[in-house]
Amino acid sequence: MKKLFLILAASIAVVVIAVIALVTLVNPNQFKPLITEQVAKQTGLELVIEGDIEWQFFPSIGFALGKTELKNPQGFSQENLFKVENVGIDISVMPLLDKVLQIGDVRLDGAEFHLETRKDGQKNIDALTQQQKTQQETAQQEVISEPPADAPQQASVAAEWRIELAGITVSNAKLVNQDRQAGTSLELYDVNFSLSEFAFEQWTKAEFSAKGKNNQQQFSANGKLEFQLAQDFSSYALRNIELNSQFSDPATKMDSIKLVLDTFEFDKDNALTFAVKGQASGMDLSANGSAQLHVDAAISTVMVKAFQLESQLDGESLPQSPMKVAMSSEVTFDVPRSHLSLVLNKLTANAIALDGKADVTLAEIPQVRFSLHSPEIDLDEFLGLTKPSQETASTNSSNDKEAHPEVNNDVEPDLSALKTLDVIGQVNIDKFKANNAKLQNVITKFTVNRGIATLDRFDANLYQGSINASAKLDARRSPATYSVKKRIKGVQVQPLLVDVAQNDKLEGTGNIDVDVKGASLTPSGIQKNLVGTVEINFADGAVNGINVAQMIRENYAKIKGEKLDATDGVQKTDFSSMTATLTLNKGKVTTNNMHMQSPLLRIRGKGEANYINQTVDFTVSTSIVGTLEGQGGKDIDELRDVTIPINISGSWADPKFKLVFDDVLKQKAQKEIDRGVEKLTDKIKDEKTKQAVDGLLKGLFN
Repeated sequence: MKKLFLILAASIAVVVIAVIALVTLVNPNQFKPLITEQVAKQTGLELVIEGDIEWQFFPSIGFALGKTELKNPQGFSQENLFKVENVGIDISVMPLLDKVLQIGDVRLDGAEFHLETRKDGQKNIDALTQQQKTQQETAQQEVISEPPADAPQQASVAAEWRIELAGITVSNAKLVNQDRQAGTSLELYDVNFSLSEFAFEQWTKAEFSAKGKNNQQQFSANGKLEFQLAQDFSSYALRNIELNSQFSDPATKMDSIKLVLDTFEFDKDNALTFAVKGQASGMDLSANGSAQLHVDAAISTVMVKAFQLESQLDGESLPQSPMKVAMSSEVTFDVPRSHLSLVLNKLTANAIALDGKADVTLAEIPQVRFSLHSPEIDLDEFLGLTKPSQETASTNSSNDKEAHPEVNNDVEPDLSALKTLDVIGQVNIDKFKANNAKLQNVITKFTVNRGIATLDRFDANLYQGSINASAKLDARRSPATYSVKKRIKGVQVQPLLVDVAQNDKLEGTGNIDVDVKGASLTPSGIQKNLVGTVEINFADGAVNGINVAQMIRENYAKIKGEKLDATDGVQKTDFSSMTATLTLNKGKVTTNNMHMQSPLLRIRGKGEANYINQTVDFTVSTSIVGTLEGQGGKDIDELRDVTIPINISGSWADPKFKLVFDDVLKQKAQKEIDRGVEKLTDKIKDEKTKQAVDGLLKGLFN
């Protein structure tokens, strides 16, 4: 026992003497020139150690390093690439005898990194990366084909050692990345990091916090987690992960962003929750949700299962406030293919509900493919487009002009974002309402490809008929150009006009073909540049607000000096068919082939309307071919087969109707002349005399 005690005492004495000798005989500052020389050799940069290198003797062996700077290369704005105020590290001696590397607290205080890219693209860290590349190439040339014979033995010896770390503390660190070529600046400051006691196969706790700014964006974050690392580094696990952050820029202020992950293990579902609260674009936002995060061991597939989101938006800029948005979905991301797949079980925004799927392939221009379905969308209600009363509308219009006197609606919209899209989508809607028009079974297919947007298909049922449309928008240049083709078939016109324009002037079953194109997307630009044709074909209808037959009776009675029995009559002109081709040409719409037929009347029309000034100048020529009694009055046989012109002029809102009876009287007189000439010439047998008399009588009225 005594002998054993002497051996232990001698061992301790040797260690103590060795440590005393190390501390008293070896001055660590004598290594400064060697350290700076090696740094210059390895990096080509200057290292300056201003503070002293000091040994630490108790309770373990270690050293402390004072202020140290790694200088930037010439031509950069900052003096230092890296700077640290204090560094401390210590190692326990006795555990080394048991092949345990027990490192005490590692302390790093006041560290600063300054990364910079000049306008010519040169970086201050190029010196480090180029030197490292040169060393790697040199090392590769020196590598021999056969490993050393003692390599397995060395690996075995290394595997016998165990590493333990008492902790790491980083305080008051700073990172600045200034890219003058891209015009960006990122700064992280007040960076703190702490790691509790570390050992393999045991749970270790880590905490961090940082603040930062990126140009006009400011943010802060703090978090904590626990991790466990296998002895051979083959696997690890995380738990109790929590991240809290804040973010702000000129348009956004996120007061709280919180993410919590109970556990994280590969090939398992890990419970995830999140919550967000703040303001964005003038809206108050609050959201929370949950999901199951699944990542395979190869990190090739990331799945977000059972994703649930509940959120609420409040703000005057919203069409509806508050707006409650909820979402249920499944997301899968294929890492090697950079491909994301989304299954949208349900997305609701107040009364609007959607479901569908989407696929996104990440690339320089991401490829987006999606298909959505909705049972019903009332766009008017969602956008708050229900028309206010006339008084309210007038008041609001006046207030808007006073509040926004310089609003310019003739500025072309910025469509540059379309150049960065590659989208193919389809939207199916069972019931759809927009601008008070009601549609069913809507099918829409469209593409957006590098600045060109194409409506490949738009099909819908409406008002007992159907509509088919296609369109193309080229936004590669400004102003954008467009073309539209649309076919409306078998639509009941009156209920459509009543719903859309509060106008019941026209009845019937309508077929309309539209083929137009133009340039500019401003309201005035569309009117000034729109060209094309609109073909209409209405059947079994009526024009309300005007009774052509009654108008003819009243005006003809006045010409004859007769009194017509007073009767209100129905202000309506029936027709069996009405056709016209309208030509649109930069603000004007003209036609010279409008035809309307009924058993009583034949109507032809021609003229023009100016849809910029909203005026009309149109002449309708009416021929009576049947009895007028069917139009609610007595017959006027003497006007049968006489063409009666009616001029329509003035504003769209209050058009004026006028009968051109000068032409009517001429036609009536001509008709009587023809009848008299016919009776007179029947009694003249000589052909030459007959022609002379005919010419003489007709000349009296021309």
